[in-house]
Amino acid sequence: MSRVVLAIVAALALVAPSVAAAADELSVTTRLGDRRFVVAGPRAYETGTQAGRYPAMGFHTRGEMGGVWSPPLKLLDGIWFGIDGAWIGPATRFTSGWGHARTTLPGRPGLAVERTDVVPGDARGLLVGLRLRSTGPAQSLVLTMQAHSELMSAYPWGGTKPFTQARFNLPDAATFAGNALVFTEQGTPPVPGATAHDWAAAVGAAIAPDGQQTGPGFRGPQARPVICPPSGPGTPTQPRRCDDTAYGKGAGGELLYRITVPAGGERTIWFGVAGSESGAADAQAALRAILADPDGALRAKVAEREALAAHTKLSLPGDPRLAEAIEWSKQNLADAVQETRDLRVRATNAGTRYPAPAATVARARFLAAGFPDYPWLFATDGEYTAFASVALGQFEPAVDHMRALRDVSRALNGSSGKVVHEVVGDGTVYFGALADPGNTDETAKLPSAVALLWRWTGDDAFLREMYAFARANMRYVVGRLDEDGDGWPEGLGNVEREGMGEEKLDNTVYTIRGLWDLADMAAARRDRATERWAQRRARRMQRRFEAAWWMPAIPAYADSLDDPGDHRVQQRHWIGVTPMEIELTRDARARPGLASRRHALAALRLREGRCYGDDFGLFHTGVPGCDPARSKLPGERQTFTLNTAIMAVGEGNYGRLGPTAQQRFTRANARLQLPDPDEQPGAMPEIAPSPDYGRSIDKRFTERAMVLQAWGAYGTAWPVVHQQLGVRPDLGRGRLEVVPQPPGTNQVAARDIRLGADGSVDVAAKRAGRTYRTTVTVRAPVRLRIGHVLPAGARVRAVRLDGRRVNADERETNRGLEVTVATSPGARHTLVVTAG
Repeated sequence: MSRVVLAIVAALALVAPSVAAAADELSVTTRLGDRRFVVAGPRAYETGTQAGRYPAMGFHTRGEMGGVWSPPLKLLDGIWFGIDGAWIGPATRFTSGWGHARTTLPGRPGLAVERTDVVPGDARGLLVGLRLRSTGPAQSLVLTMQAHSELMSAYPWGGTKPFTQARFNLPDAATFAGNALVFTEQGTPPVPGATAHDWAAAVGAAIAPDGQQTGPGFRGPQARPVICPPSGPGTPTQPRRCDDTAYGKGAGGELLYRITVPAGGERTIWFGVAGSESGAADAQAALRAILADPDGALRAKVAEREALAAHTKLSLPGDPRLAEAIEWSKQNLADAVQETRDLRVRATNAGTRYPAPAATVARARFLAAGFPDYPWLFATDGEYTAFASVALGQFEPAVDHMRALRDVSRALNGSSGKVVHEVVGDGTVYFGALADPGNTDETAKLPSAVALLWRWTGDDAFLREMYAFARANMRYVVGRLDEDGDGWPEGLGNVEREGMGEEKLDNTVYTIRGLWDLADMAAARRDRATERWAQRRARRMQRRFEAAWWMPAIPAYADSLDDPGDHRVQQRHWIGVTPMEIELTRDARARPGLASRRHALAALRLREGRCYGDDFGLFHTGVPGCDPARSKLPGERQTFTLNTAIMAVGEGNYGRLGPTAQQRFTRANARLQLPDPDEQPGAMPEIAPSPDYGRSIDKRFTERAMVLQAWGAYGTAWPVVHQQLGVRPDLGRGRLEVVPQPPGTNQVAARDIRLGADGSVDVAAKRAGRTYRTTVTVRAPVRLRIGHVLPAGARVRAVRLDGRRVNADERETNRGLEVTVATSPGARHTLVVTAG
């Protein structure tokens, strides 16, 4: 294993982090002790409450998923501050900023206190700045910092076998050295397959403290902690709120600093958090490196996030809140970027075994699914999130995500083409080895994600690099997962519920799309044999799809087919929308929707009913009352943001963009981010408030869904950029189509939608009566086809391009009538279509 260094550091600076005011911010002031937050960078993240406390949170290792992490290690349970013997807080205001968070803390008469948390750059550590401002005479005070360690690996969890963290986790020790608290965990866990480790963490300032001590406590205002029992059957009922857990074996310490704040002036004291996988000496060495310029690191972080925000600048006069939510989704995606090194890849068969590693992967950079319990590499999450990533110009993390999936999958599953499902930061594969049943859908979706990224980036080197793996993906699905030979793949899909048939709807839908995308990539690679094979299989499945899966009496597509006999099973799961959600690329042209238009409209109208969702979005599983379907499975009225995203995209593929259709679902996801979210302002969570889930803000911290989940942005960014603005790159072939469809008479526009490495396009579209106008400005060497979508069945009276009357191509699609014109060279073009 290569040498990996972390450090926990702090620096004292006389300049306040005033750069925070330069970025957009969202603030909340109520129930801060019940709201979680996350600040993140690629190599570290922090989760706690907005009140400035660190209760036990998360469920994978119950209560241990919060605090400060530098994957694959947890470092601290928390870090707390006090003034003159009184703990600072709880906070009175919490503010989300781009790449950082700020809290307003209660000080004392004449002294205001503000805290800023940020993970700087690619550092494996956290910086915490305390800004002390005198509003009158000079202030002299004693500043206390306490920290409590929990050096713990990301795996095993609280319920894994043959052992859990209760056996694997070793006790921490605490000492003071080099102006810092230094925490260590050394030894070999007493379990089969474990190896020796030497983990360390440290907390300190660039100046010497005026006092220090260490010991088993030191938890700030969470002293005398309430301890949560371990997870699993037979354990005591957990309290409403805990401070630590039965898995915890950390240590604590305290540092004291005598500080003077000048009259009418201010001082900022910077602290930092990180650690080392190679001992205390390396942690202390890293301390010296990270102290150089904390304030500059904050400035650089905000500037980096402002650069990301410059892409896809939306103007949605009819839906400004959606535009603001998408602006924050750019930050959510950036927060989700994670990177780990030296992954020791081992298959645990859903946490039931702990074999020796099969291989080592040197580096994995990816989009974490969610915080605090899913900060790892997932196939299905990244494959959905890729659509939001390209729409918002964040190509590189999505590209790296696909590489990471390929590398870990090959390390574990060889050349089979099977994609792993879930990979912890240390390389542990929870599920998705060849011996596991696996999730068919994510192997089928990976070629589509690769094709998507190739079309938006035009990166032929990426296509060459990933093509063999994408080809193996589809060969595996078709050749290994259709035991009865009926053409429909078997295996688990995204819905993992009892009573489903062997063949799942989403597996079939994504296999058809994956075959068409493979054929498209094969044509670009001049692999004629694969192109013909994929096209032949896709056509055969598509010809038989409606007859095999449609249930006219309901009306809906079956969730699954039960063998023998392909008996249709209908349980009202959200995957019933996937035939409308996907887009097929055939003959190098985008074709929205797999479902026939007649069936799709009926199925979408059904899903808009109150048995299937509410104002917060689409339920996971609908309830009886709106259709004649009979199911032994009860409804599951939990509204995942992914379900709502799938519905929003499905509506858009069939031109259903108004307030009772797509806008209902895009707004549902957007309202979770602002103006008054349950938890972190600007962050889209995993599950919305819903009848069978409740609200995250009211639940135990050990029983909540994710405070930030990446995939929900698929339901806001993609519908606006790809459907309403109609941006369809095919940069691998040097082509771009822009065929907008604004909702109703609303105008939609965007600047700097990223194309390729350094290109972009601006789009503005508007409908006024029977006149449809599209203006496009392209800054990329592409052949542009510009157009507009008219209602189905419309008649075109005239088409003008840049003021000149021209002939146009007309194509009926599931969206409506697409009227397009190939442009002559030029950066800016305006198309005006007049309907008869």
